[in-house]
Amino acid sequence: MKNFRDLQVWDKAHKLTLEAYKITQAFPREELYGLTSQIRRSSASIGANIAEGCGQRGNGDFHRFLQNAMGSASELEYHILSRPRFGHLATTKIQRFEHQYRRSQKNAICSDPQS
Repeated sequence: MKNFRDLQVWDKAHKLTLEAYKITQAFPREELYGLTSQIRRSSASIGANIAEGCGQRGNGDFHRFLQNAMGSASELEYHILSRPRFGHLATTKIQRFEHQYRRSQKNAICSDPQS
């Protein structure tokens, strides 16, 4: 078992979740149980799956949880694509969030998640 807090991929996923919560605060109230909730839940699921995978005994289980994290990342990407519905939201904030998301996703795919 490995401490998930030591993993760079988890740290990036955690920062992404914090940013998701900040950005969705500006979403309309009527989206609280819709898109706001979905963005928050899918972003939090990325780091949660990485953390849960670290608590497993074997590498096979760990990699299965990493795959789940990638699924949540894809779900988050889909929800981000819904942003045109919120024209009032600052484009630079969304672009910064997308950039952070893409870096997290690339890190999860391309690097050794144990480092």
